[in-house]
Amino acid sequence: MKFTQVKETCLYVENLDRSEEFYHDLLKLPIISKVDSRHIFFRCGDSVLLCFLNKATILEKKLPPHYAIGRQHIALEVQKRSYDKSKREIVEAGIEIIHTASWGASHESFYFYDPDGHVLEIVPTGMWD
Repeated sequence: MKFTQVKETCLYVENLDRSEEFYHDLLKLPIISKVDSRHIFFRCGDSVLLCFLNKATILEKKLPPHYAIGRQHIALEVQKRSYDKSKREIVEAGIEIIHTASWGASHESFYFYDPDGHVLEIVPTGMWD
């Protein structure tokens, strides 16, 4: 098999309105779908970020039940030329950067929490090339 990408990434959240405020209002991810008692889905480049309520999907009947416990981690990619601007925008949005990492001579990434305590990372293009 030869996969082309990870198409969806899923986080499990406690409050969809709070997730909407963070991912849509602050991070500017467009909303694809929202079902108040179940999920909110966001467009992220060619991929989709799925935010599910744990209490809804753990009892799933139509699809295989799914959920997660504890802090999850995802990395969001930005163009290398806009990495520093993205870092400034995160700080200007009132989001605390909790860690900055150097990955060799030419790459850096930074980390911050979402409202559910999930660890998000911003990486520049070329990070895994």
